[in-house]
Amino acid sequence: MSADFAGPRWRKSSRSNSQQECVEVAKLPTTIGVRDSKNPESGHIPLDRTAFTGLLARVKAGDLDL
Repeated sequence: MSADFAGPRWRKSSRSNSQQECVEVAKLPTTIGVRDSKNPESGHIPLDRTAFTGLLARVKAGDLDL
């Protein structure tokens, strides 16, 4: 695990659906962490602020809906 992982406050995304397909996000010291809420022990994806902002914009626009 990275040093970023020590003590973050994870919160469930408001865009997560009701079928347990949820992601959690946390503000880490140098990045924004994104992880699967069903399997938090598997780690997280660290994104810089620019990448995270871009991801949010695409999610809100519906570009990533399956």
